Amino acid sequence: MPAKKVIETKKLNRIFKNGEIKVHALKDIDMIIEEGEFVAIMGASGSGKSTLLHIIGCLDRATSGEYDLDGVQVNKLGKNHLADVRNQKIGFIFQSYNLLSRTTALENVELPLIYDRTGQFTNSKELAQKALEQVGLADRIYHKTNELSGGQQQRVAIARALVNNPALILADEPTGNLDSKASIDIADLFVQLNNEGKTIVMITHEPEIAQFAKRMIYLRDGQIISDKIIEKRSTKAFALKELEKPVKTP
Repeated sequence: MPAKKVIETKKLNRIFKNGEIKVHALKDIDMIIEEGEFVAIMGASGSGKSTLLHIIGCLDRATSGEYDLDGVQVNKLGKNHLADVRNQKIGFIFQSYNLLSRTTALENVELPLIYDRTGQFTNSKELAQKALEQVGLADRIYHKTNELSGGQQQRVAIARALVNNPALILADEPTGNLDSKASIDIADLFVQLNNEGKTIVMITHEPEIAQFAKRMIYLRDGQIISDKIIEKRSTKAFALKELEKPVKTP
């Protein structure tokens, strides 16, 4: 049986208008991401990474072209339906964690379930606890966010993204605010979640973090210039070993 398509875009364009000036942020993006993939999207600043992420995440609309998310034609949805699809099908992870301060890890992870309008999550505390255990924070469930390290806060954010079992995990520079060791831990956690069947799309500017993915898409000037399988994937052990190597001075 063919793999299920989680993301499919056809001739996706995004044009921003600034008075008379038109900026083509994305140009004819054709992309398929199947269930169970772990894809890193890279590119220099201004390459279109963020614009593509916003469209994939249903935070923005394409100017033209088609986008199907887990079988739903996104470009045909109204604002309210779009919000429902975003909440039900996508788990977001941001560079700055976006956690509520002065609340516990458990309360943060519960939030998507409390705001869910389908009424299917009657056991929100139990599900939130399970998600925190899944990311290795079983002993930090009742800790407030200001009592957690950066790496632990990002794990809370990942648990929150996982808690309603979305079709897609969308990570925007998830290691951007972390030190090297914590970054490797988070990248390795993504590998574990992907091995459990989660579909992950990660925007990153760090090549060493992208190497943990299975596939890399590279953007330049709003276009895909390469899309290839990563033959030599990094591992936590290899990355930590590289970290221990002395820095060569010129």
